Amino acid sequence: MIFLRGDHSKTGVYRLPLGMAPVTEGLHRLARTAGGARSVVTTAAQESVRAAGYALRTFTSPAGLRGLVQESAWLAAHLVLYPVGLAQETVRQPSGYRTDDLPPAQRSLVCADLEAAGTPILLIHGIMDNRSVFTVFRRALRKRGFGVVHAINYSVLTGDLRSAAREVGAHVEKLRELTGSPKVHIVGHSLGGVIARYYVQRLGGSEFVDTLVTLGSPHTGTATAYLMPTPLARQLRPGSDVLAELAEPAPDCPTRFYVVWSRMDEMVVPQRNARLHHPDLDVEELEVDDVGHLSLPVDSRTVHHVANRLARRGESPIHPVRQRRARRERLADTQRERSSPAS
Repeated sequence: MIFLRGDHSKTGVYRLPLGMAPVTEGLHRLARTAGGARSVVTTAAQESVRAAGYALRTFTSPAGLRGLVQESAWLAAHLVLYPVGLAQETVRQPSGYRTDDLPPAQRSLVCADLEAAGTPILLIHGIMDNRSVFTVFRRALRKRGFGVVHAINYSVLTGDLRSAAREVGAHVEKLRELTGSPKVHIVGHSLGGVIARYYVQRLGGSEFVDTLVTLGSPHTGTATAYLMPTPLARQLRPGSDVLAELAEPAPDCPTRFYVVWSRMDEMVVPQRNARLHHPDLDVEELEVDDVGHLSLPVDSRTVHHVANRLARRGESPIHPVRQRRARRERLADTQRERSSPAS
């Protein structure tokens, strides 16, 4: 054991012997580092316990159990459809719309706004996936009257989100040329939403994209990306250079953002990272609490609300009574979110 001795000056200030200051400074630095490490470990442990409690409450609730059943069923169906989705889809010219087999609520989309129904929609899948994830979603949009709904594949070997965003730009240009439409809508699931957002914010895509819908996209990263040791996954980790670029100012961006996120998302952790907060962007949110990550493109409520948003039918003013009720609900949600890792 080593003891350090010092002396006192006449002023009562404790002074170290000559040559001992660097040693003591190093010990203090080591103590501060150890204290900081303990703080990080303690915080991580607290967050883990909090997240575990949240997951237990979410997935064991009646809504959570229904969501798990839906997620499992769609996962099984998606595995069957996956090989079919490996082939690239050919863009088809709209050949007219038949609405006689649709109920009035769906038929009104075509009749009320032909411009909205004629705007092409580009669907972009998530990481390690392909266009088959949009099998149900694409069919539902077609039934609602949208003439051109085109799903693309980007390579599963893509190592850079920026390169994938440039590919999206090429697809957007091709859609515009084939259809003669000045703008397109984009729907991106998971990573696909972040890729499309990069195209809109950083590559000038805001000029050509009317509305960007993101389904369970990790706008501020996800902790699950640490489980995948690939260059693309590293760009989805919180604080990555790509996400830092997306957080930069985006003045004069006319694209509307419709962000769908779920409190039951098992891939975006924490779930709140699928929300989009940016002072320069026009963002509207849809929150669901009983839909898993993979099931977002097949959930009937999600499809319904997305179709309404793309049809520009959600811009009518809210009735005052409904507005007051919505305000009370937002206040209750805020109080609930203070204790939820998904907020």
